[in-house]
Amino acid sequence: MTDRRAMVAIDLGAESCRVSLLQWREGVPEIRMVRRFANGPVEIAGRLHWDLENICDELEAGLRQSAKLAPEGIASIGVTGWAVDYVRLDKDGEPLAQPYCYRDARNVEAMEAVHRFIPAEALYARTGVQTQAINTVYQLYADKMAGGDEGAWVNLPEYILHWLGAPRVAEWTNATHTGLVNPETGEWAWEIFDALGLEREAAPRLVRPGTLLGPLRGDLGKLAAFAEAKLIAPACHDTASAIAGIAAGPGEWAYISSGTWSLVGMQVGECNRTKRAGELGFTNLGAAGGGVLFHRGLAGMWLLRQCINTWDKECTGNGLDLAELIVEARELPAPDVLLDLDDAAFVAPGDMPRRINAQRMRRGLKALAEGSDAAPEYANLIFHSLAGRYAAALKEIEELTGRRPERICMVGGGNRNFYLNALTAEATGLPVERCAVESSTMGNFAVQSARLDQETDGVAQAAIAEKARVLSGVAIRD
Repeated sequence: MTDRRAMVAIDLGAESCRVSLLQWREGVPEIRMVRRFANGPVEIAGRLHWDLENICDELEAGLRQSAKLAPEGIASIGVTGWAVDYVRLDKDGEPLAQPYCYRDARNVEAMEAVHRFIPAEALYARTGVQTQAINTVYQLYADKMAGGDEGAWVNLPEYILHWLGAPRVAEWTNATHTGLVNPETGEWAWEIFDALGLEREAAPRLVRPGTLLGPLRGDLGKLAAFAEAKLIAPACHDTASAIAGIAAGPGEWAYISSGTWSLVGMQVGECNRTKRAGELGFTNLGAAGGGVLFHRGLAGMWLLRQCINTWDKECTGNGLDLAELIVEARELPAPDVLLDLDDAAFVAPGDMPRRINAQRMRRGLKALAEGSDAAPEYANLIFHSLAGRYAAALKEIEELTGRRPERICMVGGGNRNFYLNALTAEATGLPVERCAVESSTMGNFAVQSARLDQETDGVAQAAIAEKARVLSGVAIRD
């Protein structure tokens, strides 16, 4: 990397957000997590929203701390995050209200309404995006149904860039997750906007990964370390950044992004919008350096986290320890029947042990005890179910693409779960390679660095892969 000034990566997560700083020590990259803070939806008037003010306050604190740690100066800042959610803005570019959380129940009714204008099969054939109530297209229509569709909108990661001084844009990898992009033209699918009565002018301008968005402005821009800092749109979709951060080398490989959600897929050359792909729930999302991330989304560690949240309410002291729970689960025999992880009942937050039992009883199975004493049994059931669903998804990918991976690259916080990794290797018959836990941070830095090394916007896959190799093996320290 030719520019040896520091870089900052902001990664927004539905459960935690991070500000990380990359610096060079004697020619070797070093990454530290400057600030991590908890995140989660808050209920306002019976609806789920994100506390945008708190997110921005915490990010500002992390950026100020980064400035103190980097007297050599900071070259750039990039932002990644979860997709689909957005912020409505007034004419001055300020938020009109707290943004909705994708888990809010309003989206289900909106999805049904949208499909009266455009059937789900037709929408998939146009965009290649998995039919899920969380998709931006349904959320925007929910605004319209409630009479709250006034004001321009911008997805959350790009909003943070806008808050820092960038124009209002939609980065390509994140935009493809909205259900409003035409993969053939690479532009907004205006016919969908028109069919649903969504304002064209409210949509942001599309840009490619690695687009320079101008300088940092406001009070933060006055700090010496940020005097020449550039705002860069990396792959703003955290999964696209996570895959960009994999230094996999040659050969066919699949990826599993294991976190709140599990995403199982492969990077391919073009969209697969066949009826069969839609029926199996696969989505086609833009990849950082071109191509398509073809994968299936699953409930992931969300199930166990919601179980633990429920049990913690009945526990005194510090609650359940996940590491201990994994050890205890490993001592148990394999469950008799796996969970159906595609059950829509698992999407919303709440009493997950009760929902798991509801599914079991619908299938004629005995209910499990729902107290915290049964936590290892639930964990074991969830881990085995995840591994089994991973294996099924990889078989479906082989059916749809004609490609069989030689190994699995596991990224995300879930790859710390060695028991789940072992179950996955056993269920799939493929070796599992543990890649970076914070792979989205690595991909964020890789795209930023690739852009800093060139004069024009947009970055190629080969340039990103080169930067990812440089960063591979670098541990992110607190």
